[in-house]
Amino acid sequence: MKLFKHLLFFTALSLLSFNPLFADGKIEEVLSNISVSPQTQTCLGCHIKHTPGIARDWLSSRHAKTRPAEAMKKPALEKRMSAESPPKELQEHVVGCYECHGLNAESHKDNFEHMGRRINIVVTPRDCGTCHPDEVGQFTGSKKSYAYKNLMENPVYFALTGTITGIKKVDNNILTIQKPTEATLHETCLGCHGTQVEANGLKTVATKLGSIEVPNLTNWPNQGVGRINPDGSRGACTACHPRHGFLIEVARKPYTCSQCHLEPDVPAWNVYKESKHGNIYSSKGNTWDFSSVPWKVGEDFKAPTCSTCHNSLVVSPDNEVIAERSHNFGARLWVRLFGLIYSHPQPISGDTTVIKNKDGLPLPVTFSGDVASDYLVDRPEQEKRLNAMSSVCSGCHSSTWIKGHFSKLESTIRETDDMTLAATKLLSAAWDKGIEDKANPFDESIEQMWIRQWLFYSNSIRYSSAMTGAPDYTSFKNGWWYLTENLLHMKDWIEFKGEIKDKD
Repeated sequence: MKLFKHLLFFTALSLLSFNPLFADGKIEEVLSNISVSPQTQTCLGCHIKHTPGIARDWLSSRHAKTRPAEAMKKPALEKRMSAESPPKELQEHVVGCYECHGLNAESHKDNFEHMGRRINIVVTPRDCGTCHPDEVGQFTGSKKSYAYKNLMENPVYFALTGTITGIKKVDNNILTIQKPTEATLHETCLGCHGTQVEANGLKTVATKLGSIEVPNLTNWPNQGVGRINPDGSRGACTACHPRHGFLIEVARKPYTCSQCHLEPDVPAWNVYKESKHGNIYSSKGNTWDFSSVPWKVGEDFKAPTCSTCHNSLVVSPDNEVIAERSHNFGARLWVRLFGLIYSHPQPISGDTTVIKNKDGLPLPVTFSGDVASDYLVDRPEQEKRLNAMSSVCSGCHSSTWIKGHFSKLESTIRETDDMTLAATKLLSAAWDKGIEDKANPFDESIEQMWIRQWLFYSNSIRYSSAMTGAPDYTSFKNGWWYLTENLLHMKDWIEFKGEIKDKD
């Protein structure tokens, strides 16, 4: 058996010179200088030929170049793994195919026999936690980790989702909305929030090497940030660290965040591109070092990206810690700009399905704006988080600049919430007059206008204010122009429908 594995491995090496993807000969040199486990050698025997893209991607990764035993010896600030002592059998070889796809087999319902090994199809945060327990622990408590549950198990959020993505039918001028299909949800909301991946027996698939039996997975593939995995864990590290390279430089660049955080509802990417920070990144980012750990402000980079403000370990050129690393992306956030109806303090738990407001709804605020304070961070915690974010800003800006920036943001939040409250009062008036039916608060014209008020326009203005300025997004591009125009349209609609109702 051992001879067979080595023959596979060296056969793969001989194939490299005939494969145009590896014609430069560098891959053979790399493979001959790294410590690959016998199990991973077996994987590479086929995959380096039949899926050369992911093989080459892995070979470009730090995983392919570093043994955990070496990584553990790094100085504290330079460490990229938080495990003090990963399993001994993993320490002396680079982190290859089997080291990730062979972990925790007993908990993986997607585990199957493949080429004499037990393999998991889906690599999960629980598996990554073998070497990165602190990072996985931080992420597991975050809103991102609960993204699937927060959307699918909150009846209000799910009603909004179902109204938007459900199939509309018209019969005798009556519009009805059908429940959205799994496929539609998979390609829309759950593309970012994540799906529930389950293993339902085995199925036969055709491959270049013949037919094989593999687990039959539902809602797969998916790399949504809150994905429910076949081992019961939540999340997908690959949402930010794409497989099989897992490069930190990819996670640190704003393009990764732009997969989900873009207009009209969460316009962070669009705002960033127009901001001064985004301008500097677009002009000079190609000269920055996105791989360095720790990440030195003014030396490795000259302006922040999303990860700078939200989760990276940032230090000064003399290694003074400015911000600690965290994979809970809300850890430095004191206010939630993207709240359903109004902004509000950040939730205490990433699982927001536990929240109940004074009206008994699973929302952090009531329609009148009262916050569910028992479930949200208190004032001291808000100040602590604001100070943490201000520390990031202090790497480049004076205290006066920082104070002025956050003062403007506070005013923006207050005023956009007031504009949303005005829209909510108009909506309530329409319900009270019987002009619209409140059974589903998301399915009629004036309700859709109300949604745009807080989901699109208020968010656009707040994000622009928070991210140091994209004036078009506060003014005309989904900004104050539309916030005002939308109120006028709601008012006119109520008057128009009221006149029709009176005539009837």
